[in-house]
Amino acid sequence: MPVTYKCPMCGAAMVFDSKSGMLGCGQCGYKVSVDDFMQQQREFEQQQQKEQEEWEKEQQQNSDVQNEEPETMNVKVYHCSSCGAELMSDEFTSAVFCSFCGNPSLVEDRLTGAYKPKFIIPFSIGKDDAKAAYKKWVKQGPLTPSELAKTSTIEKISGLYVPFWLYDYNSESRMTARAQRVRTSRRGDTEYIYTDHFHVYRDVENDFHGIPADASEKMNDDAMDKMEPYDYRGFVPFEMPYLSGYLSERYNYTHEQMQKRADERVERYITDITKSTIVGYSSVNVINNMIRKVNTKCDYVLMPVWVLNCRYKDKDFHFMMNGQTGKIVADRPISGAKTVVWSIAIFVVALIAAMMGGLIFV
Repeated sequence: MPVTYKCPMCGAAMVFDSKSGMLGCGQCGYKVSVDDFMQQQREFEQQQQKEQEEWEKEQQQNSDVQNEEPETMNVKVYHCSSCGAELMSDEFTSAVFCSFCGNPSLVEDRLTGAYKPKFIIPFSIGKDDAKAAYKKWVKQGPLTPSELAKTSTIEKISGLYVPFWLYDYNSESRMTARAQRVRTSRRGDTEYIYTDHFHVYRDVENDFHGIPADASEKMNDDAMDKMEPYDYRGFVPFEMPYLSGYLSERYNYTHEQMQKRADERVERYITDITKSTIVGYSSVNVINNMIRKVNTKCDYVLMPVWVLNCRYKDKDFHFMMNGQTGKIVADRPISGAKTVVWSIAIFVVALIAAMMGGLIFV
């Protein structure tokens, strides 16, 4: 069932505040740290265990959860715990918003067992800052369509926790290469060129920690790669209240399915590192590189991303921003009308410059 964290003071829904790093109530202003809130929750559950069990049984009997064409669509229907409206989500969505009252809800059964992340990087950039960054990005593109700057478009920006697998590796690279060192000398008017040839061997061992691979089917892999790096010092143990107020997905792909992608990244890294140790030569030609790598650990984590999807002239464009660092990865559509205006303006400026140049020489 969807879970909403209620304010203990006024009963309104609480959301995670990226600036303070605390759960906050937008109704009465009450704030509490995630750790303290979870401790209060645990104490409450211990004190009210019998009542809670009876409540869960009653909820189970009157479950609001039902499948809508489960064999074909894999869509589930829930009821908002605040206003009772129906909430629909696919099988991978773990945090949703009610379209009627705006109440944030967490689909708890999507975040347990094998689907419970080990760590999460909470949003450190709030929605207002994300909207401001988007507005600035739009203004920086003189040919960007004006439609993208409309308030109705900007308000669509959403905070999304994207599922990632992080892989640790032990690796060794044994590289063989031919290298050349060119030197010159001069005697009188004659220049002599000497080329020395070398056989180079390197044996380099490296440990890699936290090689990321996004496990979401909906997110573009290239865009997620460009959004790196995340500061892993921002990781905290996963607790559900961090998701309150944001969208979230559980992984579409298992760590076994994503390991090939992580393996390829490690191979590129170890090759570049090993080759970087061959210095002092004019040229280097790698003959052979034997790589041994062992995946030692894999963790399931959630990373914060601000997302805004818009459609312009029947084509989809995506604006994404790292919810921790603010790094932007986006498609920029081009306005045909603005292109014409800018072309005319450039032509007029060039014409005036040419005329002024002609007058000077006259």
